Amino acid sequence: MFQNPEIALDELPGTELLDWQNLHPNYKRCLRIQRTIGILIVVAAITTATMLLNVPLLKAGLLLSIVAVPALVLLVWPAISVPRQGYVVRDKDIVFRSGVVWQSVTAIPFNRIQHVETSSTPLDRRFKIATLKLFTAGGSSGDLKIDGLGQDVAEQLRYFVLEKVGTSIEST
Repeated sequence: MFQNPEIALDELPGTELLDWQNLHPNYKRCLRIQRTIGILIVVAAITTATMLLNVPLLKAGLLLSIVAVPALVLLVWPAISVPRQGYVVRDKDIVFRSGVVWQSVTAIPFNRIQHVETSSTPLDRRFKIATLKLFTAGGSSGDLKIDGLGQDVAEQLRYFVLEKVGTSIEST
């Protein structure tokens, strides 16, 4: 006969006891450089537009100063957010935490994973980091993307997950 006994809430395992693995130390620097490049493009576009449209210098300076506050936040944010991210690989799942203001913990059981891949941008490769993407059955809402892993760790995790889900490992 099927049984489904209740479990007391105080018996449930908590995530605070997990041995969280940090993201690669170069990840913060890579994010800052990516964002600096984006900010420089925006500043160059604003400067070019104000010169072509003959905007008075005072108005152009005001426009650039308005951009400065979000730019500063974008450059400081990785130092705040990256240390609060982490992952844990357990026997039956992989768990990822993220968020500063709105925190989330996502656990993906290996038996729901259909596809695993790693990717990296040219800047990621320069800093020896990569992204691990886990695609699950049931659509994109269950997918997991872990940015900022070391290249070697991302590949090791990819192979490990593929072995867990019973997929043949293709060469890359």
